[in-house]
Amino acid sequence: MIVSASYRTDIPALYGRWFVNRLTAGGVRVTNPYGGPPARVSLAPTDVDGFVFWTRNLEPFADGLAAVEALALPYMVQFTATGYPAALERSTIAAERAVAQMRELAARRGPRALVWRYDPILFSSLTPPGWHEANFAGLARALEGAADEVVVSVARPYRKTARNLDAAARAHGFAWRDPPEDEKRALVARLADIAGGHGMALTLCTQPGLEGVPGTRPAACIDAARLSDLAGRPISARRKGNRDGCACSESRDIGAYDSCPQGCAYCYAVSSRDAARRRLKAHDPDGEFLVGPGE
Repeated sequence: MIVSASYRTDIPALYGRWFVNRLTAGGVRVTNPYGGPPARVSLAPTDVDGFVFWTRNLEPFADGLAAVEALALPYMVQFTATGYPAALERSTIAAERAVAQMRELAARRGPRALVWRYDPILFSSLTPPGWHEANFAGLARALEGAADEVVVSVARPYRKTARNLDAAARAHGFAWRDPPEDEKRALVARLADIAGGHGMALTLCTQPGLEGVPGTRPAACIDAARLSDLAGRPISARRKGNRDGCACSESRDIGAYDSCPQGCAYCYAVSSRDAARRRLKAHDPDGEFLVGPGE
C-alpha cells in the first residue's frame, strides 16, 4: 500500500509531529470527507510500500523524513513552488527558499525523490501568460539537475475555488479568468519546451482537455514506478486515478480537507481559511485523527 500525505493538506509543513507520532503508533484514523464511517490506515512497515509527501515547505518535516528513513521505506516528495504574488499565496515560503529545500533533498536522496509542481497555472492580471513563461523559466533553471519532472495543471474554477479567487480579487484588485482551451494549450506547450531544455519532463495533472500537447504526458503524482526506483525493488500498485485523466497508482490518503491555512487563493482543498486556522489550532498531535469527525 502506498500512503499519500497528503493532497488534502500540507502535512510536512504543518502536521509533522502528528505524523511521527502516528508512524510510531503504527496507524492513523481518517475521516471520510464524503460521509460514512472513519477508516483506519495502517502505517506499519510491513503494510506500507512507500510514502508520497505533498508540501510547500519541507523544512519543518526533518523528523518525519528521518523517521521514514529509519524504517528503510521509500518516499518521494511532490513539492509545489510557483513564486506567485502574495495576493495569491498569502503565507507560503518564498520561491528561493523552496528551491533551496528541493536542491537539498535531491542532493541527499537523488532527483528521483523529488517532483516539482508548478500547480496550478492561474491566468490572472497578476500572472498573464508572459509572466508565467518568465517565472517558470527562472524556477526551471534554478532546479536543473535537482528535478527530472515538473507537474503542471491549469486552475479549474470549482465552486470553492471560484469563491476564494473572487474574494481575493476584490481584496487585492486583480482579475482572474478561465481561458479557452487553445490558450491553455499554447502556454503549456511553451512551458514543456522550457522544461525540456532544463532536463525535465512536463506532466499534466488530470487535464484531459490538454492531452496531446507536444512534450507532455499524463502525470502519475502517486507514482509506483518512481517509488520502485527509490526502493530498488518492484512496488506493485494498480492504476486508480481520482478523476478522469488521472494516472496515479492506488494509494490511501491520510490528510483532511479544510486544515491548511497557508492562504492560497486558488486552493480547492480549503473552503474557509478561518476554519482551517481553527482546525490547526485545535489539532491534537497525539490524536489518532489529523482532524476528527465533526471538528
